[in-house]
Amino acid sequence: MKMTPPRRLAEQEGFTLVELLVVILIIGLLTGIVAPRLLGQVNRSEVTAAIAQMNAFDKALQAYRIDAGEFPSTVQGLEALVRRPSEVGRWNGPYMRDEIPGDPWGSKYQYVSPGPNGKDYELKSLGRDRALGGSGDDADIVR
Repeated sequence: MKMTPPRRLAEQEGFTLVELLVVILIIGLLTGIVAPRLLGQVNRSEVTAAIAQMNAFDKALQAYRIDAGEFPSTVQGLEALVRRPSEVGRWNGPYMRDEIPGDPWGSKYQYVSPGPNGKDYELKSLGRDRALGGSGDDADIVR
């Protein structure tokens, strides 16, 4: 029986430094392409969630107006949808199931009644930057 000698260290299989650098370069390129698209999806989903919450507020505010005869005042705020204001006679709430949630970025929604330009009310989220104004992903969301 013939025995084969063990391989020398230089003959062992493995990755060269160049091969490792190529793999790292490919991973870096993929990350550079995929990450911005993924982050864009997250930002869009937060805006979509804010719009959905604002639509739920609108339905609750409309039900409140039907019962109380007017929208909650700015002072009463959105809290009037879950707790009866002392000065309101007809209130068949709560109009929201739980407490008033914050927007997807952790800020409170801003409610003003009557709203500007003759609107019954204005509901606003300051968006990702949590400051008035902004553009793109930082734009305010107004209903």
